[in-house]
Amino acid sequence: MADVQFAPLRTLNDFLLESARFQMPNVKDPDKWANRVIHNLYYYQSNYFLMTLIVFLVIGILHPVKMVCGFAAISAAFALFVYCTNSQWTARRFKRNHPVISLIIIVAAGYLLVYMFGAVIVFMFGIAFPLLLTLIHASLRMRGLKNKLTNKLETAGLRRTPMGIILDGLGQEAEIVVQG
Repeated sequence: MADVQFAPLRTLNDFLLESARFQMPNVKDPDKWANRVIHNLYYYQSNYFLMTLIVFLVIGILHPVKMVCGFAAISAAFALFVYCTNSQWTARRFKRNHPVISLIIIVAAGYLLVYMFGAVIVFMFGIAFPLLLTLIHASLRMRGLKNKLTNKLETAGLRRTPMGIILDGLGQEAEIVVQG
């Protein structure tokens, strides 16, 4: 992680305003579309991280209780899933030895799920909406010469950035050949 460099924040003019060129991607050529998205993710990564943080914070400020409750509900569900999948024998033995308590836990969990549904939706929206905005921008934003040169450095391995690490982890690597 010592060799990780953060990409510079691109200007608002380059990101959205006057010099930005947008065009619908060619949906009949998914490889070219994916290439555009991946290269834009590399080039505008600091802008995307900042945009995601701002949108998440705005939603958190507008609905702070729902965001915290939604996070707690998602975390509790994840922890319960991990516990149950790692200790199936213990859970089965508990259900067999304590059927009434098991039924009460199931009913209470169902009630909590229904009660927290609105908060979970707000929390998931706080995560999904910035990702949707990022995907839309990366899909529609046409790449310029500076974008292509910067991506060439990134894909040649001369620089490692957080987005490069994320995309490598997802198995999405940009091609070294610069394409439009």
